[in-house]
Amino acid sequence: MQDFEGRTAVVTGAGSGIGRSMAEYAAASGMQVVAADVQADALDETVALVRDAGAEVLGVVTDVGDPAAVEALADAAFARFGAVHLLHNNAGVFQAGVSWQRTRADWEWVMRVNFWGVLYGLQSFVPRLLEQEARGGPDAEIHIVNTSSIAGVSTVAYSGPYVVSKFACAALTESLAHDLAAQGSAIGVSCLVPGAVDTQIARSTRNRPDEPPGEAQAPDHWFVADALGHLIRDRGRPPVEAAALVFDGIRAGRFWIDTSESFETLLAARHAALLDRALPPGAQV
Repeated sequence: MQDFEGRTAVVTGAGSGIGRSMAEYAAASGMQVVAADVQADALDETVALVRDAGAEVLGVVTDVGDPAAVEALADAAFARFGAVHLLHNNAGVFQAGVSWQRTRADWEWVMRVNFWGVLYGLQSFVPRLLEQEARGGPDAEIHIVNTSSIAGVSTVAYSGPYVVSKFACAALTESLAHDLAAQGSAIGVSCLVPGAVDTQIARSTRNRPDEPPGEAQAPDHWFVADALGHLIRDRGRPPVEAAALVFDGIRAGRFWIDTSESFETLLAARHAALLDRALPPGAQV
């Protein structure tokens, strides 16, 4: 996809961070925007920013872990704009902690958003996108981006639930690309693997439905979340830079879209360890 003018983008997790910057960048590129987020007040702020930029925008409060809510998002997007050209399944949360010490609720929450949320997005949108592609014409140019993480292609201690969920997202995105190609579809697919980006990901539990913010989490979660928060504030890219890299990656037809200068070094070390049948080194973002 080269031309975004007059086309429609759907972005989940649009209330802050990369999602908000994607919505704003899409608007600046001449797109109509459907912004989705579970946090209504944050979503309202994004909608106002996109509208102030002169773009037509629809905000839809969406819990991506609820398949009915994601289906309603797809219904709303197609009812309002008739077609979707860029789908970005971006919503994500962070859960740290020692893998065997995390509760079942911890694992279910992070997988519900980071994996099932992406899968529900694909199940609700891809059949409609294939029908749109089959009609031909300008609306046949379509691209899907799923947000994984540098932790979806490399591992690290004390973040098992997050790492597992992001590996699952990356594998799902690869499978999606193979499945579409095998069926003769030209729909583009990219997997975004951000490194350190200055977002609120370390504060994800603010939107966790089964516990009040600041309560219930074990010290190992808060230790890692606090360290992550400092890292992304001190070294993280501004989210708008990440959004620009996504659009550049779409134009170039890249499957992997990374934001970290250490991406190639990290992957080279990981693959070398795999070939040596050794434990890969921990991620350094």
